[in-house]
Amino acid sequence: MKNRTLGIDPGLDRTGWAVVENNGAAGPVLVSCGLIHTAAGTPLPQRLCEIYEEIKKVTELFAPDEAAMEEMFFLKRALTMSHTIQTRGVIMLALHQAGLNITAYPPKRVKLTISGSGSADKKQMQRMVQLTLKLAKVLSPDDVADAAAIALCHIKSAPMLKQIKAQQLFLEKIKAAKKQQLNALKKKPSAFK
Repeated sequence: MKNRTLGIDPGLDRTGWAVVENNGAAGPVLVSCGLIHTAAGTPLPQRLCEIYEEIKKVTELFAPDEAAMEEMFFLKRALTMSHTIQTRGVIMLALHQAGLNITAYPPKRVKLTISGSGSADKKQMQRMVQLTLKLAKVLSPDDVADAAAIALCHIKSAPMLKQIKAQQLFLEKIKAAKKQQLNALKKKPSAFK
């Protein structure tokens, strides 16, 4: 079964995106990728609107089944962090409106899943993305390569995450059934009164 994942590396100045299709035994295939760049002198609301509209276009054009995004990590500049948080917000809104399930992954998890090392550098990650997707050259710029890495991380992690979620739901149902049985026993009149 083919499954498309939209990977996103969010940023106010540059948001990278990549649509990767999981072709089972044939391996993942890059469907398309790109960079959303907003001009620095443009007012913040307009930049956020541009990102939102571009993500909407990507979801409409490539019809991904799921979305994966990089989780926030500590940034030194408060203004940069604020802008990134707002950018993630409009991206999540566009993805939610497209009906996509969104999973976020910390950068170290993406690196570990793709390269085998949570401390892999940019060049190692770009090379592993290139090899995994069987591309003639490294994806550029970094934001696009990062988005492809996030999509690949999701493709590799999603089956296990779904299994864990199914097990959790099953355990919650068992717990609810036990609670219901205990409540029913408490309500029964005692034969010894």
